[in-house]
Amino acid sequence: MQKTGGAFRRRWLSAAGLAVLVAACAVRAENCADASDAPEFSLAQIRTVIGRAAKLADRLRTAAEPARLAPLVLALRQLDNRLDSLESGGAAPAAARREAYSQARRLARQIAFSNPRLDFDKILFVKRHDPAGLHLSRHMVHQYYGYAALPGGGLYVLSDPFSDAPQLTDLLADSRVENGRLAGRRLEPGTFLRPEVSFDGRTILFAYTEALGEKPEWSPQSCFHIFRVNADGTGLVQLTDGPWNEFDPCFLPDGRIAFISERRGGYLRCGASAPRWPSPTYTLHSMEPDGSDVIALSFHETHEWNPSVNRDGMLVYTRWDYVDRDTDIAHHQWISYPDGRDARAYHGNYPEKRESRPWMEMQIRAIPDSHRYVAVAAAHHGQEFGSLVLIDPRLEDDGALSQLTRLTPEVPFPESEARKGDIASAMVYGTPWPLSEDDYLVVYDPQTKNRGIYWIDRDGNRELIYRDPEISCYAPMPLRPRPTPPAIPRKTVQAARDVTAAGGHVPPATITVMNVYDSDFPWPEGTEIRALRIIQVLPKATSPTNEPRIGAADQTNARAVLGTVPVEADGSALFEAPVGKAIYFQALDADGMAVQSMRSATYVHPGERLVCQGCHERKHTPPRHASGTPLALLRPPSPIAPEPAGSNPFSYVRLVQGVLDRHCVECHRRERAVDLSGVIEGRHGFSRSYSHLAGRYGFYYDSSLGSLHRPGRGGARTEAGRFGARAAKLMEFLDDSHYGVQLGPEELRRLIVWLDANSEFYGAYENTEAQARGEIVFPALE
Repeated sequence: MQKTGGAFRRRWLSAAGLAVLVAACAVRAENCADASDAPEFSLAQIRTVIGRAAKLADRLRTAAEPARLAPLVLALRQLDNRLDSLESGGAAPAAARREAYSQARRLARQIAFSNPRLDFDKILFVKRHDPAGLHLSRHMVHQYYGYAALPGGGLYVLSDPFSDAPQLTDLLADSRVENGRLAGRRLEPGTFLRPEVSFDGRTILFAYTEALGEKPEWSPQSCFHIFRVNADGTGLVQLTDGPWNEFDPCFLPDGRIAFISERRGGYLRCGASAPRWPSPTYTLHSMEPDGSDVIALSFHETHEWNPSVNRDGMLVYTRWDYVDRDTDIAHHQWISYPDGRDARAYHGNYPEKRESRPWMEMQIRAIPDSHRYVAVAAAHHGQEFGSLVLIDPRLEDDGALSQLTRLTPEVPFPESEARKGDIASAMVYGTPWPLSEDDYLVVYDPQTKNRGIYWIDRDGNRELIYRDPEISCYAPMPLRPRPTPPAIPRKTVQAARDVTAAGGHVPPATITVMNVYDSDFPWPEGTEIRALRIIQVLPKATSPTNEPRIGAADQTNARAVLGTVPVEADGSALFEAPVGKAIYFQALDADGMAVQSMRSATYVHPGERLVCQGCHERKHTPPRHASGTPLALLRPPSPIAPEPAGSNPFSYVRLVQGVLDRHCVECHRRERAVDLSGVIEGRHGFSRSYSHLAGRYGFYYDSSLGSLHRPGRGGARTEAGRFGARAAKLMEFLDDSHYGVQLGPEELRRLIVWLDANSEFYGAYENTEAQARGEIVFPALE
């Protein structure tokens, strides 16, 4: 069966495929329930359907076409009156109740499809099987690795989706790749991921993998790559290739394409044991429309997902944040400029308790004509499905649910509310496409096995649009033009054309803090901040969890202490910042001890001028600052002054052991006290002094159980004045009250830096034997 017509010549479904379509359309009647073996509906249930349909009609009354809606409302009233007759006549026959229920459902469906928000005639979507071998004990990261994909499915268009005779088109049925490694071939069987329609509705991006090779394997044929095709199925080209996964493409208003890629390198710190389940990290990148000039938009050290563009032209995506804290609970909304600069979390990054909010928010999209977003409340140990929520970042974040509204309250949040064995049963909804604050296209299946395409609204209405009984649907969206957000000018010189326009000159990046005290937490009384310490979080260069173990903390980050910059008397700071490195800041007092520390990370791009309001700045109130220009802005940017040797590259042996050797080891040996020698022993290659000091006398945040090392040291945020050297028991033994110990200022500084930097041992993931010997080892990835 063929449809002809210019470039839109398509191979339609075979006879068998047409039968599947007929069956699928019949499945649409699951919401109409007029089969003879239907349940015994009560009159109360029927009235519930009528009441909900009437409420929906009332919501649509001012916008829907009166000639279409009015007869349906009249029929609904007549049905309600007929129920009165059935009720007054005694026990209503089962057949009459089934027929009344079916009529109520049909009317509700017709009212729903009279919604003016459903004013498009084509829906683009993907058919795909859920990834294989993904058990709940593994992470949500694995579902995006090509080796886990099961072949099958494709890229489809459903035409006339709200009519009685929708038509299904396999968009790539006659398409062959026009370039690259797969030139001349069809994309089959393989597997597809989330598509994206251009703002003008003429072009489609999507990710595809051949799903070949061993499991696991990172090769061109086993990884996802990004493709572009015209909306009529012509002009199929491959944009990316290589032994790395790339997916979630997103059109940017300036013409570039944002996407997620593994190119930067690195591995997940809790990604299970190699070689069976390695977990490379993937982060935000961008490229030109032809696939050239690929650059990193993000230098984050863990995973990121699902970029989209909001109405202001900003990039919105999900980031997994777990620097010195819980592995499971901070996967929430981040926003940056489309050139990657000024990435910030306006929502959800610091939950008060693990159970107080979703552990993960996926598929975040801005709602048209709104400042709100829709997202899937998903699981850390699961896939990208769950319950649906609205996010309102204009509200104050209470660390729980203040910014969230449940769209599907009947489904608990996977893992934070539905725990252990119930997680899979809560992975019900997915890939929402917002049409308004009230209306959404989604995929849904209460059995979480075969998701169909639905329209839902926030009042609990839900209507099936299409389901294939053999394979799940995924990522439905209207195939039509949509408003183009403003194109925000780039202010970095990272992309090739920006460097060329700047004459090849790349200016340094700077960071300004307007007033370090302008914070949303109380500082300890009498606090005076003199400097900021800049610490780099290093990407993990090895795959297995805790191999090597960097320090006493579980799954901790290797890091490098880059140095310090001054803070002026008014709390302002201005300094040159290293480009392309994930960094965090610690606010230091006059003794060089950290009073407050980030447990997240930021970064800058070439030429970026990053400005922060304060330390954990307040999101919804204006800046607090003395009148006049901040003092730091009256001088040139400060260079970073290095901390003592052994802090970069970080090395406990080079930073701390020498102090112990000079002041502690001999006395402790003589008195048979705690062994503080530098003898290396044990499976992790730690020194005896480290093994004896780090856990009992040091301070570290752990990634397990809410970042608890000991009671009082947990949570997602640092309690000012109560961490690091200020909280470490070791500081009680570093003056002359302890057997006359007298440390020089630089020696004391060494121990403070160590304690403030999470009491780590190694500073790189490679060559730990050399590090244990005190040799300088630079990290392979920065």
